[in-house]
Amino acid sequence: MKIAIGSDHGGIHLKETLKQHLEERKIDFEDVGTYTEDSCDYPDFALKVCEKITDGSAERGILVCGTGIGMSLAANKVKGIRAALCGDVFSATMSREHNNANVLCLGERVLGPGLATMVLDAWLDTEFAGGRHQRRVDKIMAIEK
Repeated sequence: MKIAIGSDHGGIHLKETLKQHLEERKIDFEDVGTYTEDSCDYPDFALKVCEKITDGSAERGILVCGTGIGMSLAANKVKGIRAALCGDVFSATMSREHNNANVLCLGERVLGPGLATMVLDAWLDTEFAGGRHQRRVDKIMAIEK
């Protein structure tokens, strides 16, 4: 699995923690920025991560900003993206199992690093259940058309 990961200035520290965790788990990733604490615009990095997924160079994405809200709003504007803002393990699990979320959004100012890595692990380790959930995901994706 290859992950694209990005953040704005408000999520850069948590992004670094998550990158270290991905390295420990031996999961391949590409960091698309930002790389400094200078103020920047989260939609730019949401788009970079989502484009990696839509062009096939990444299977999933992780986006981090202060709350995760802005990233999730921006990411969900990209055709083919199902971004889920998760602040707990159960939501992360369900976002994969029921919704086949391909982008995880997190908030650095909302989650501590310990909880954020547990949420990430749940999201990475949960497979899509398919079945009746596929029909629902198909209906969500049809809204884009």
